[in-house]
Amino acid sequence: MILRLIKSYMLPIAMTTGILFASFFAQFAPITPYLIFVMLFVTYCKVSIREIAFERFHYYLAAIQLFGSLLVYGIVYLYNPVVAQGSMICVLAPTATAAAVITGMLGGNVASLTAYSFISNLVVALFAPAIFSLIGSRGDISFLSSLFHILKEVFPMLMLPIITAVALQKTAPRIHHYIQNRQSISFYLWALALTIMVGKTVMFIKHQSTSKYDAEIAIAVIAFLVCIAQFYIGRKIGSRYKNTITAGQGLFQKNTVLAIWMAQSYLDPLSSIGPGAYILWQNSVNSYQLWLKQRKK
Repeated sequence: MILRLIKSYMLPIAMTTGILFASFFAQFAPITPYLIFVMLFVTYCKVSIREIAFERFHYYLAAIQLFGSLLVYGIVYLYNPVVAQGSMICVLAPTATAAAVITGMLGGNVASLTAYSFISNLVVALFAPAIFSLIGSRGDISFLSSLFHILKEVFPMLMLPIITAVALQKTAPRIHHYIQNRQSISFYLWALALTIMVGKTVMFIKHQSTSKYDAEIAIAVIAFLVCIAQFYIGRKIGSRYKNTITAGQGLFQKNTVLAIWMAQSYLDPLSSIGPGAYILWQNSVNSYQLWLKQRKK
């Protein structure tokens, strides 16, 4: 009972802890990529490869994720380059590992969502390094050097988890089955990673040389607009393929921990305000959806 209560309020607990003890948790930021790797690995251990089937609407969603992020960046760049980065990452970020859980609770197709999650992560692994190298702060580093450096860090972190999970299923099915039945591990790792990322974001804001509150507010507002737009567009596309819930959750529910880490690592750190605010917006939408679902019952 107590454990269930803690799980229900883990988001505000993690964010509050990160804010209150920011200086302590911020120092653990270097372990975030490893936490994300293990989170994805545990999640993919639950997936049966035989159940994964790619559908046409998956590719439409992936195209929106990639080209939509560039479009948003181009439009907002005219206002402010840093705000543009914070807005762009909210579209480019891949589907959240928890999206399958919410999709199932809402009555969507979990297997289809899982298939899109793989495509969504692949899009980021393949294209994010080039995008970050072009628009990020590279200093005197050449484009190719920056590209290979980011590719070396991002691609393995997103693709190796599924490769490792499949290999483990083939070579050590008993260990695979054990991890498969321990999905709560991913949840607690997510909470820890979120606490660390919130702490690092708070420390950055606290120590920034000049106050940029207007840019921070603009990033948070645009993150809200992007959240609602992706939710609407995803459901609109999904309705044509009788997968309204799945497509809506797949496009709008983002892996914000990964997005914050990427923003802080390869873009202007202030842009991490975007996915930080997106956490609140997407969880507000999910909470409202679940409330409506419960009300109908």
